[in-house]
Amino acid sequence: MRAIGLIVLSTVIHSGCVTEAPADLAQGYEEVDAITVVDAPSPEPGTFAPQNRGQVEHGKYLVELLACGSCHTNGALAGEPDVGHPLAGSRTGIAFTTPLDNKRPGVVYPPNITPEKETGIGDWSDGQIARAIRSGIGRHVNRRITTMPWQGYAKLNEDDIAAIVSYLRSVKPIRHVVPEAVEPGHVATSPFVYFGVYRSAD
Repeated sequence: MRAIGLIVLSTVIHSGCVTEAPADLAQGYEEVDAITVVDAPSPEPGTFAPQNRGQVEHGKYLVELLACGSCHTNGALAGEPDVGHPLAGSRTGIAFTTPLDNKRPGVVYPPNITPEKETGIGDWSDGQIARAIRSGIGRHVNRRITTMPWQGYAKLNEDDIAAIVSYLRSVKPIRHVVPEAVEPGHVATSPFVYFGVYRSAD
């Protein structure tokens, strides 16, 4: 059975309002629940020194404020978050090219950002995590991930970045593999969204 694409057809970003999709563009899609805000999980006991509690708690606050879990938690992009596995990556992807021009858009899948070593960021350096937050560049790639809203995080100060890194290192490590990115023109085998949520009815 082929994957069902999730596509949002009409978000007006510059005005901060959402408009309805024209009927001809929405044909073949059904509306589903929108992105869900996911609470940041509590730090695991014993994962940080008592004197660092304030830094870790500040990092938790920032991760929740920046809504990291809304992309990096499985199902949240479709309104059905797996709250038992927060921040462990999403098997629902985000199209980075428009499906309105090409029914096979490029898709990335938000990665696991728990400290699990094989499928998460457990083996990343602090600098690699900071670079991913500030510039949207992953551990082994030199191009930016266009769906990562790094522009909004680029001017976080050093204390805020250090707090986020400390917090991410303190959460429960969860083993969870997400699908590989899909290049434009190739078939996505897992669902995806594009600026909002309409589900393909095909």
